[in-house]
Amino acid sequence: MIETFDGITPRIAASAFVHPLALVRGDVQIGELCVVHPGAVINADWAAIRIGDHVMVEDNCVLHAGLPEDWRREVGMPLTIGDDVIIGHGAVVHGTRIGNHVLIGMNATVLQNVEIADSCVIAAGAVVPEGEQIPAGSFVAGVPGKIKGKVSKDQSVWTGMSINKAEGLPVLVEYIRKLRDACIP
Repeated sequence: MIETFDGITPRIAASAFVHPLALVRGDVQIGELCVVHPGAVINADWAAIRIGDHVMVEDNCVLHAGLPEDWRREVGMPLTIGDDVIIGHGAVVHGTRIGNHVLIGMNATVLQNVEIADSCVIAAGAVVPEGEQIPAGSFVAGVPGKIKGKVSKDQSVWTGMSINKAEGLPVLVEYIRKLRDACIP
């Protein structure tokens, strides 16, 4: 479902796919060849959300930005998500910036005012505390989330690095086509 909020309607690239059982509300911009799965909520009621290209928001994720007082003062801090990002099933992202080639694992939580640089992996179930700055190439795990080292070669497969390569795009295009076909009665 696509909802207008406070007079602003989401802008979604024609090549992107938002499942009919997802909710996208307010000042949201979704880039090329993105997929938003069933049960996902992208709620830009308090601040804008900008999603780059080739981003997969898996089932039951919640993306939100800002605080009620930000909205009242019209100074909300937007959530910006880069290109080639995978946000795993059930993840909650309330951060400020997610870089390019990032994996946020299943059921991970990214709290307010977090910035995650490029090529990072946030492990499944991790909780990244409010205000954290995660440097490029970091592997974060635990509750609270701590940097455990650099992303390994095996882990880098999950950072969306292959999505933007020539062989990855046709697969993504075919996947989006099949999702659309499945939703058309």
